[in-house]
Amino acid sequence: MTTDRIIEMAWEDRTPFEAIESQFGLSEKEVITLMRKSLKRASFCRWRKRVAGRKTKHKKLRIAEILRFKSSRQKSISQNKISKR
Repeated sequence: MTTDRIIEMAWEDRTPFEAIESQFGLSEKEVITLMRKSLKRASFCRWRKRVAGRKTKHKKLRIAEILRFKSSRQKSISQNKISKR
């Protein structure tokens, strides 16, 4: 289940690698390794091509106005635990 969430976050355009690291403790390099192991070769290549030029995947390259790193679907998730409201 954790691997699925990491892969989902890695595919999201607005979720930077720093967010994955803060929630799961995986660096960008470790996320790339996980994606390489978990995805088919074509899917991994497509993901790498997509992520390579994306400013939103790296917090340092982002525009200062973008303060959030959560997707709209992630509202009810806090530290990777689904809140029970």
